[in-house]
Amino acid sequence: MDRTRQLRLAKDAMDRDWADPALDLAAVAAHAGYSRYHFVRAFKEAYGETPGQYLTHRRIERAEDLLRAADLTVTEICNLVGFSSLGTFSTRFKARTGLTPSEYRTTHVGSGAALIPGCYAMLWAGGFPRRARVELDAGERAAAMPAEPVTAL
Repeated sequence: MDRTRQLRLAKDAMDRDWADPALDLAAVAAHAGYSRYHFVRAFKEAYGETPGQYLTHRRIERAEDLLRAADLTVTEICNLVGFSSLGTFSTRFKARTGLTPSEYRTTHVGSGAALIPGCYAMLWAGGFPRRARVELDAGERAAAMPAEPVTAL
């Protein structure tokens, strides 16, 4: 497989899974078949920014859309776009746009259509990212279950 195609697979994975807070450098590099360090160098050479910068830009773009269109709190939007820290989200958002998320919303809301209710935005976005559930086989399920039913006192 040629290098451009390998890097495109990794970039496609970031475009597809941008909201997953568990998306890390090792996972993305694995899509391209590179070691983490070689992947960072190759990605930056091909696209002009590191994979982390690219993913942050995608997340900030999605946050801009939600801030303009959805009636969600900044914290909810922060979590929906894959940031685990509100402080990091706000800092990166301001570095990218020149405004804090709240300032951005104030500046860009009100001149267009009504905001989408938060419940619809959450439904569309798939809710808050969830941690992967571990699937147990039948033997592991049986071992995890108590031998006798627990009764309420």
